Amino acid sequence: MMTTGVVPTESAIRAALSKVNDPEIGKPITDLGMVKSIAVNDDASADIGVYLTTSGCPMRTQIVDRVEQAAADVPGVGTVRVELDVMTDEQRTELRKKLRGDRAEPTIPFAQPGSLTRVYAVASGKGGVGKSSVTVNLAAALAARGLSVGVLDADIYGHSVPRMLGSDAKPTQVEKMIMPPISHDIRFISIGQFTDGNTPVTWRGPMLHRALQQFLADVYWGDLDILLLDLPPGTGDVAISIAQLIPGAEILVVTTPQQAAAEVAERAGAIALQTRQKILGVVENMSWMELPDGTRMEPFGSGGGEMVAERLTRAVGSNVELLGQVPLETTLREGGDSGVPVVLSDPESASGSALRAIAEKLAVRRRGLAGMSLGLDTTRHG
Repeated sequence: MMTTGVVPTESAIRAALSKVNDPEIGKPITDLGMVKSIAVNDDASADIGVYLTTSGCPMRTQIVDRVEQAAADVPGVGTVRVELDVMTDEQRTELRKKLRGDRAEPTIPFAQPGSLTRVYAVASGKGGVGKSSVTVNLAAALAARGLSVGVLDADIYGHSVPRMLGSDAKPTQVEKMIMPPISHDIRFISIGQFTDGNTPVTWRGPMLHRALQQFLADVYWGDLDILLLDLPPGTGDVAISIAQLIPGAEILVVTTPQQAAAEVAERAGAIALQTRQKILGVVENMSWMELPDGTRMEPFGSGGGEMVAERLTRAVGSNVELLGQVPLETTLREGGDSGVPVVLSDPESASGSALRAIAEKLAVRRRGLAGMSLGLDTTRHG
């Protein structure tokens, strides 16, 4: 029903739709060629045709809701009806060109000169130190600060990011582009989204490298401020591949206070000497338990994180900071199981506060020139 004397126009509705972003791509549907038609009827109702990128688009409900709300907010508009259609192959090709350019082969945007995305590879020497928990919580804390954040679950054999982010959504493919799902404002991709149930992945080195290359080049990440890579434990194929594919990625080492774990974590960080990557810093996880009487118990000992930072500082010849210590807390584990990171579910908890403080240090860092090509000709002339 009309509530004002204003006569709605097609241009007014189109202007309103220009503020509706596609949930997966993050750009206005008007810019993406998704608005098929707009018709304003004599009774002030509006019929809007919208193209979906694929027939199985998982975001169709969100798109319809956003279009209806935006059109209904235009003065004078009565009933809004949205009719969905699907892009043709030619339209999808144009969309891909608009987003990725007309390159024959996809490239890794984070490896290109001038990329402003900060890439942090979260590594550990051994499993079980909470590397994935740290990765997911840092991502959630950074996204909560308004940054555009992505997570690549590069732990092919032990993938856990989808569960920790509370999403079993599958990626959508548009031509050769893969649209990553979004959870807690984080774009994420994992091999777990391409396997049935809990089926194990039994790949060798070359297949791992190709999978990582596809995740970095074929996935449409958009304009990210920060990309976090959850690496598998150790210094094997994946760590080497990441160094080759994204030379500018910085390494964030996760360890526990236990001396044995710290020694192994030191090896994971020292790989930067061979790959010529920068070490971002060290995070000590499971540092202590806070008891009901206010005292602290240290089930894994103490000093591991500080030891790793000191030894890596000596090894690389520049300061490697202990970025923070995260206590062992039930709420942190519960957040991982429920799919709501503790920095969101209980931000004032001891672990939530510690992780948010680490994320704050990462958020204010600026991208340097490490790993970036300066385009200089080093050939001697004359």
